[in-house]
Order: sequence, then structure tokens, then C-alpha cells
Amino acid sequence: MRGRKFQDHVVLITGASSGIGAALARELAREGAKLVLVARRRERLDSLSGELTARGTQVVVHAGDVTRRADLDAGVALAVAHYGRLDMAVANAGFGVVGPVEKLGVADYRRQFDTNVFGVLETIHAALPELRKTRGRLVLIGSVAGYISAPGSSPYSMSKFAIRALAEALGPELRLQGIAVTLISPGFVASEIRQVDNRGVHHAFAKEPLPAWLVMPTEVAARKIVTAAYRRRREAIITAHGNALVWIQRYAPWVLRFAARRGVRARSEPRR
Repeated sequence: MRGRKFQDHVVLITGASSGIGAALARELAREGAKLVLVARRRERLDSLSGELTARGTQVVVHAGDVTRRADLDAGVALAVAHYGRLDMAVANAGFGVVGPVEKLGVADYRRQFDTNVFGVLETIHAALPELRKTRGRLVLIGSVAGYISAPGSSPYSMSKFAIRALAEALGPELRLQGIAVTLISPGFVASEIRQVDNRGVHHAFAKEPLPAWLVMPTEVAARKIVTAAYRRRREAIITAHGNALVWIQRYAPWVLRFAARRGVRARSEPRR
């Protein structure tokens, strides 16, 4: 039997109740990790915890919001209290605010940054003291939207550009302390993000706006993310179309400008 990549490593995941966060919890459990799961929806966390515990994984959960530092401190404290250490933190929690700028207010942009940028920063600050002790790993979930800003997606893209800049700065800075920073830039991955409106409310019956062939299964993305974190890679762009779009942005950006002029836009906000 092959060795498990994260055997007995203690991992904290934010936004763990669904999508990439939940898939990462399952994949890391398969790789032997002990988990601390943080998300707003307690019932989802309890269900996932029960599923993983039944498979023999050690799991503790904390219902909290990354916009509240106290909730993140509580998650880290759980890791130390239950397992005695923290080896990796995954700053995954986030959502997308979309729409044309004339229909959005400054409050919409601030709400986006509160979760997607400052929530990540608070996660980092909460986890760093313990990660220094273990010379651990910090995984930041960005997006291909951190390279390409489509019309109608300015708040979300701004937040993900910020996360890419943060990762580029923190990588060499924290490496001196033995901490590896890995930026994950997914393209379209199966998740609930396209069912969440600009106020962070989930609309379960909202239709997926993308064709199925373009969306990577969440469990496939999770395996790629776990491998990148294990190898302490600087960045991993997830999905073939994501890699293609980033290549175009770097070497032929006029193609994307042409597409925008031809009417290519970001998705619309989901409604009931």
C-alpha cells in the first residue's frame, strides 16, 4: 500500500461545508490527515464530519465566519487542543460578487473583499504562529479570475488579483520561516459558487450557467490541489481551460480583449 501524503498531519480548512472545501476534506482524509473544518453552516459540517469519522478520520468542526477573527482563532485553538499542532491551513472560504459596475455599490465591493481578501488575511494571521512551529504549509485558494477580469466580474476578479499578489509576496517572505505558500488558481470547478448571490445567500435551485463539459469535477480538483500542497508548489492552475486562458493572457492578451468587445461577459447573479 502506498504511503499517504498527509499521514497524521493536522489540517485546517475554511469554507469546508461544500464545494472545493468539502472535497479537500475528503481527499485529505484519504491521505491520512487529521482535520479541523470551519464554515458557516453547522449542519453541513456535522454531516461531513459524520461521513469522515465513519471512515476512521479524526475530525473536529467549528461553525464560524472568516470575516470574524475570533472564529478563526477558535479553529486554530481546536487544532492545538485536539491534536497538539497545526501543519497546514487552507484558506478556501469565498464567494463571488458579479454585475456591471453601475448596478453595484461600494458596499458590494467591500463585502466581496471582507470575505475573499480580508478573510484570507485573518486566516493567515490566525494560523501563522502554529505553522511557524511545524514549518508547515499555507494554501490560498485563488482563481483564474486572478489573471483575467471579464466584464461584469470586477469585484470578484479584484479580490482574486489581490490573493495572487498576496501569495507572490508571502511565498519568499514565509519561506524564510520554513512555511510553504501554495496558490491554487482554479478555472471552472463544480461547486455552489455560481448558486450564491451577491450577498452570500445560496440559491439551491439556481441553474448551473456553464456546460457540463467545461466544469471539472470537484473531487478531481481536490486531488490536484492536495498534490500541489504536498509538493510545496508555488502555484497550481487547475483545469486545462484555466491553463489555456492564463497562457493567452500572458502571451496573446489581445484575444481576450477581442472576446470582451464581442460581448463575452461574466455570469449573472443567481436569483430565486
